[in-house]
Amino acid sequence: MNVQQFSPLIVTLGFLVVFYFLIIRPQKKKEAQVTEMRNNLRIGDEIVTIGGIYGKVTKVREDIVLIEAGPSKTRLEMTKWSIGSVVKKNEKLVKEELTDEETKTDELKDEEN
Repeated sequence: MNVQQFSPLIVTLGFLVVFYFLIIRPQKKKEAQVTEMRNNLRIGDEIVTIGGIYGKVTKVREDIVLIEAGPSKTRLEMTKWSIGSVVKKNEKLVKEELTDEETKTDELKDEEN
């Protein structure tokens, strides 16, 4: 067997490996980050939709988010997949959630003792 017979196969496999690491893998990572961002939406977060609408989250359900947009506070119901990015997280609610989790953890420790 001659190595020259396998060289086209080796080159093709090399291109596939490079293609995977340069294109497919980073795209999957980005999709996972976007999905996590959408799943972690909270009331008070300021968002931008993929259509360019700026708004503030007022209600979050399983697949639907209610936002207020503009100075007249127009309410829009949108699906989660239409949210492009979070501009500003509602830090107050995030801190309250962390405090609640710490309280629950403390209560569980007290119950165990």
